[in-house]
Amino acid sequence: MSTTKLWGYLARYENPAELYHACEKVRDEGYQRWDACTPFPVHGLERAMGMKPTILPWIVLVCGVTGSVGMLGFLIYAMNELSPYIVGGKPIFSLPAYVPIWYEMTVLSSCLAAFLGNWILNGLPRPHHPAFASKAFERVTDDKFFIMIEAKDKNFDTKYTRLLLESTGASLIEELED
Repeated sequence: MSTTKLWGYLARYENPAELYHACEKVRDEGYQRWDACTPFPVHGLERAMGMKPTILPWIVLVCGVTGSVGMLGFLIYAMNELSPYIVGGKPIFSLPAYVPIWYEMTVLSSCLAAFLGNWILNGLPRPHHPAFASKAFERVTDDKFFIMIEAKDKNFDTKYTRLLLESTGASLIEELED
């Protein structure tokens, strides 16, 4: 008796045009939990998949502004309240003196937000994926194109989903086990 359960289907395509049209069909059927994997970027694939724009730029903006305002506030507080020290007759609050550290903190907070936000939004790190068990999926880094549809999708039906993938012209359809 096997304890494995169906994770979903993996369909292989031979070229980007086939994959693009297959993605449009899968999108039009209303699937939500699926992905396309390619060996190189395919122009317009995100539109064919019906993907919404990412919120990552907004996360980076908020973190960059927060880091910037936070550092400027800290510099003003530190230089005016904690250690007011007049150097060379310059005023205690001299904005040009704060610019290098202020700028660097803005860049640092933005870069960290971009890096960590990208990992979190993409569900990384993920050391194992059911597709890694497929011998055919090894070609995704070379010259083959794939669609994976998860069994957790509300529209997933073993027979209908397989028929849909067959109708898209997939050269191979595999069941992936969890």
